[in-house]
Amino acid sequence: MILCITEKPSVGRDIARILGANTSHGGYYEGNGYWVTWTLGHLCELKEPAEYNPAWKHWGLGYLPMIPERFGIRLKHDRGVEMQFKVIEKLIRECDEIINCGDAGQEGELIQRWVMQKAGCNKPVKRLWVSSLTDEAVREGFRHLRPEQDLHSLYTAGLCRAIGDWLLGMNATRLYTGKYASNRQILSVGRVQTPTLALVVNRQLEIENFVPKDSWELRTLYRDVTFVSTLKPFDTEEKGSEVLERIKDSVLEIISVTKKSGKEAPPRLFDLTLLQVETNKKFGMSADETLRTIQSLYEKKLTTYPRVDTTYLTDDIYPKCDGILRSLKPYASLTAPLTASKLRKSKKVFDNSKVTDHHAIIPTGQSVPSSLSIEEKRVFHTIALRFISAFYPDCTFEQTTVEAKSADVKFKANGKVIKDAGWRVVYSKPGEGEKNDADDVMPAFTKGESGPHKPVLAKRTSQPPKYYTEGTLLKAMETAGSTVEDEDLREALKANGIGRPSTRAAIIETLKRRGYIVQERKSLRATQGGIELIGVIKEELLKSARLTGIWEGKLRQIERGTYSPQKFMEELKEMVREVVVSVMSDPENRRINTGINTVNGDKKSAKKKK
Repeated sequence: MILCITEKPSVGRDIARILGANTSHGGYYEGNGYWVTWTLGHLCELKEPAEYNPAWKHWGLGYLPMIPERFGIRLKHDRGVEMQFKVIEKLIRECDEIINCGDAGQEGELIQRWVMQKAGCNKPVKRLWVSSLTDEAVREGFRHLRPEQDLHSLYTAGLCRAIGDWLLGMNATRLYTGKYASNRQILSVGRVQTPTLALVVNRQLEIENFVPKDSWELRTLYRDVTFVSTLKPFDTEEKGSEVLERIKDSVLEIISVTKKSGKEAPPRLFDLTLLQVETNKKFGMSADETLRTIQSLYEKKLTTYPRVDTTYLTDDIYPKCDGILRSLKPYASLTAPLTASKLRKSKKVFDNSKVTDHHAIIPTGQSVPSSLSIEEKRVFHTIALRFISAFYPDCTFEQTTVEAKSADVKFKANGKVIKDAGWRVVYSKPGEGEKNDADDVMPAFTKGESGPHKPVLAKRTSQPPKYYTEGTLLKAMETAGSTVEDEDLREALKANGIGRPSTRAAIIETLKRRGYIVQERKSLRATQGGIELIGVIKEELLKSARLTGIWEGKLRQIERGTYSPQKFMEELKEMVREVVVSVMSDPENRRINTGINTVNGDKKSAKKKK
């Protein structure tokens, strides 16, 4: 018998149907030479400290750092988990071959392999690797099963990530709790959560400590067009007034008119983070809500695998795109011009070198049922429009720059005229997400013309940065704190972002649950407890998004097989040792009271912190 192990019962049911395993038993299906069972997600986890060393049950600082000689896994303490594991264990013992049908990603690989290890698996294993759960994709995946060894570096990276989270989370949480906490509170510190919290805290402090500054900018109105002085804004009104007096009786002369053609490519397809940013901006959906919704659409076979960090498609997807576009019946008015001729193929959409395990999120081409929830409809609509727009031509425009002078003061004005809207017609309806403002159409100016104008001194007051929203925080996590709007630069910085696309939403939710941040309308605010915690942490390695991003980059290299996992683990252990020594040698006898995370009695072991 061949045993297929999926991650969820719903996926197991679909795969069983496709394989003809139609007889249902407790915890698995059987038929046509197959058994199909499932793991219920994370059945296993790394052991708790006391399971490695009984002394580590106590939270005394003298027991730190806790670095097990060898890490081990255990079943989660849950009756349902234990019952399902017994089913899997029995089937593994009796089968001839195993097909790992877990979610095709790092986390899915770790989940499945841990369960097989715990069950003492010594049977040959193959891997089902699909980017969508449509019947066609699953059948194709079974025709091209991959050797388990192909995914070994993916598993190794997931294992290093899990061990890294355990080492840093367990040690740092106990360290800071023992050194600085008061009233038997727990100060929760983690590899990703703490740098993320630091981003929110630092932005909030920057806003609170912001001192506005006034400046005065010289502008003038000529032929109903506002020209702005090329002089640096004045720091006092008096200085600006002197220049204003000098030019107010002089004519304005046009000294140059420059026209330049430009084009704007369609927006990139969605990776998970971009999708979460977009739905947060358009619909106010939280990152976690979007992840749950896109996961549901994936399991309903309507969209492709969601936990991706690429915005590209592979070349083999191109022949399928015409059919996918034709399947989007409600969008026929937008897709008809595309399917009438050969589809455009852009390097900004199709690039094999930019895709590793899975391509960008797109529709699968399956018929969309009317029974979707409002959230599912919104997310699918957002994905569909982005996919359609990718095949439209660039938006072309003409940029006009007019330079002028009055006396010895130079001015400049810019105007933009859309020549061909291109992909922007997809977003021409209000609220579709992409800006489509009225063009800044300028009258025709001629070099050498001149005439009276109306100069004014406009007061400007500097503004503080904005509080993070979930969308902007996700972007900051993805780019390790850098403020980036340019899409090409954003792509480059993603290699060292903090967290993974699939975990960032959970990190934000964890910070909320632990009382370190709260949501006020769309803004995220740090609580006093969160501010206190970041204030007491002096080690930049624990709270710097950039440094944590470098660590994430190494994990990605391990996944690609270009960095030694042994070296990574040694660096990690050394870092933990250094942090313990640094905090323990702090002479300041400081105690902080966050007002949160109070525990009872004997301080139960904290779960691992990311």
